[in-house]
Amino acid sequence: MRMGMDYYPEHWDRSMWEEDAKLMQDTGVSLIRVAEFAWSRLEPTEGCYDFAWLDDAIVTFARHGIQVVIGTPTCTPPNWLVKEYPDVLPLDAQLHPHYPGVRGHRCFNSPSMRHYSELIVEKLALHYANNPAVVGWQIDNEFGLHECNCEHCNLRFRTWLQDKYGSIESINSVWGTVVWSGEYSDYSQITTPLGGTRHKNPSYLLDYKRFETDSVVEFQQLQLNILKEHCPNHFVTHNIWSYPMSLDYYKLCEKLDFVSLDYYPSTSPEKAVTSGYSGALTLDLTRGIKRQNFWIMETISGPPGCWMPMWRTPHPGFIRAFAWQCIARGADTLVHFRWRSAPSGAEQFWHGLIDHSNVPGRRFDEYRELCNEVRKLAPLMEGTEVQSEAVILHSHDQFNAFQMQPQVEGMDYFDNIKTIHRAFTKLGIMTDVLSEKEDLSGYKLIVAPSLFLLDPDLASHLEECVKNGATLVLMPRTGVKNENNVCWIRPLPGPLSDAAGVTVAEYDPIGRDAHTIRWQNKSYSCSQWCDILTPQSAEPIAWYEDDFFTGQTAATVHTLGKGKVFYLGTFPEEDFYVDFIRDAAEQSGLHNFPGLPEGVQISIRANESTRYLFLMNLTRKQQTVQLDRTYRSLFDDRNIDQALTMDPYAIEIVVLPYKNA
Repeated sequence: MRMGMDYYPEHWDRSMWEEDAKLMQDTGVSLIRVAEFAWSRLEPTEGCYDFAWLDDAIVTFARHGIQVVIGTPTCTPPNWLVKEYPDVLPLDAQLHPHYPGVRGHRCFNSPSMRHYSELIVEKLALHYANNPAVVGWQIDNEFGLHECNCEHCNLRFRTWLQDKYGSIESINSVWGTVVWSGEYSDYSQITTPLGGTRHKNPSYLLDYKRFETDSVVEFQQLQLNILKEHCPNHFVTHNIWSYPMSLDYYKLCEKLDFVSLDYYPSTSPEKAVTSGYSGALTLDLTRGIKRQNFWIMETISGPPGCWMPMWRTPHPGFIRAFAWQCIARGADTLVHFRWRSAPSGAEQFWHGLIDHSNVPGRRFDEYRELCNEVRKLAPLMEGTEVQSEAVILHSHDQFNAFQMQPQVEGMDYFDNIKTIHRAFTKLGIMTDVLSEKEDLSGYKLIVAPSLFLLDPDLASHLEECVKNGATLVLMPRTGVKNENNVCWIRPLPGPLSDAAGVTVAEYDPIGRDAHTIRWQNKSYSCSQWCDILTPQSAEPIAWYEDDFFTGQTAATVHTLGKGKVFYLGTFPEEDFYVDFIRDAAEQSGLHNFPGLPEGVQISIRANESTRYLFLMNLTRKQQTVQLDRTYRSLFDDRNIDQALTMDPYAIEIVVLPYKNA
């Protein structure tokens, strides 16, 4: 485990570099990320490169034992490039260009953008390949989908479609373009989705999203190839930044050495409890991209402000607590954004660890304590990772399909995943969040939220997992369409009907209307959607209590081989998920941590011989956690009583023997 800082030497007078480097060394910082927005300084005019200032900065920090990650600067094309080669700029659905002045103003398919990106990256790679202080690279910054509509994107989209489908006739057939007289007779008739409406052919729109992801992946691969050729001993990563996201992170990160995340937990009092749960989901998603530990390349150092009015300042203990949450859920390195607040530019009030006063204060002291703790415990955490027996499935394709065709008011694919994951977190059940394309063998409990797009291969894999002993939980809007976004002509849940032992006789998109179901003699509210179920070989376990379908089946369970398939026909309140998942976990033999107070989380990192239990109070109030025995704190070697009182944002780490597993 290492502690790092995002640092921009070009923003500061050279006289400050030495002082900053010395203070970082004294504080416990061993790594900085630099240069991801510095193209205009690295190449002030076309073909004229100036790396001398960066060389000097790297030498300064290396002298204090601080290593360097260089960000390729392709997120910020310089003004000379935009002026001389305007094809660099992406065009929106109305063909208006995204002008420079912010960042990310580049079309991934622009020939000029690709050419000059390759040039600057190759120059940097050759220059720093043998610099002992440089250990790795971050490609670009926080990729997203621009959904560009320029002629270069049109041409590449047509080529992409031809490679995928082979003929116009195949495209017409797969997309069902006969509807609304949308059939094509020539590739030249196919364009990107001009106009901006989502009410176009959904198969076409989904393929365009996939094409856009592939465009970003290609753009990244151009840089990755150069870096791997010239810097074979350096790692290469990219800093993803948000969920939910249309860009397919699984494809984006497939060839990278590891994933990095920019993580900014909310400091709002209104989100003092929920922020920790949302963050846990984001961290579990990040770990699941490559099913391995990851880096935090940016995280909170002070109140953010730029893209929105400033948030509240982090309360005492907040920065430390959420840093340990990252480590607890699989982060091996933490890089905080940023060292000092910027005196100029749009992000002046996205506060750094040190304010504009340039006087280290409370937040800095907290960070110094954090660095000391990480340095002390790093040897123990070496080689440990999060180990989970439960998994929630996630898909960027599913998210995009639901965004194109919202099913009912109040129904949100990612919000429903949040609610389910929060229930697991409240129960202290370690849970992976994985792409639905992953091998799920070995998981005891699999939750598949709304497999709207469901191909037979995934259905077969899930069925095989159940036959081998897994418990599978299915939810409404499963099996509606195939992977081409075309509806199955068969009863829901489509390809999983036989495995679930149930079919949907009728459904009611109830939206925000309040309904109730009864499960195990207790009533729960539900909303969004009601599938009225007809059990085939499944057993009813819950029933609707109102509307015209009072008494009809709301949920079922079907024994299949050594496992079970649950089908939930509605989206119940969170209390149901907590009770239901606790029951399913106990039946599946999953370990849980009963009685966690609201906002208190646990996590476990383990190696072959030792398990480390993290206890985290991610709230503003004092909480008491009941433990099964007395432990000793790894922070200060004191005894921790079974009734552990935790102050706001308190963290404890203890050894959890395998015999308690």
